[in-house]
Amino acid sequence: MNQIKLDKEEKELSTSYERGQWRPVKNMSEEISRYKELAKKSLRKSRRINIRLVEKDLERIQIYALREGIPYQTLISSVLHKYATGQIVKA
Repeated sequence: MNQIKLDKEEKELSTSYERGQWRPVKNMSEEISRYKELAKKSLRKSRRINIRLVEKDLERIQIYALREGIPYQTLISSVLHKYATGQIVKA
């Protein structure tokens, strides 16, 4: 049987669930409504921006995106999103 590989955070969540450390929230319907609203806000269409890049940097990004099989704009957006959400940190 194929086993799903979990990252560190997913493993911690799974372990805590299996240990019975999770407790239901008091106002489940309110919490569901709140998270639905947050999800709607986060899924709203992206805004367009213009940025200037050093030509060599853009060329490197385009080459990397080509290797990954994705549009270079998607790659740039993904990197910026990861940085903004703390998944990429400053060295």
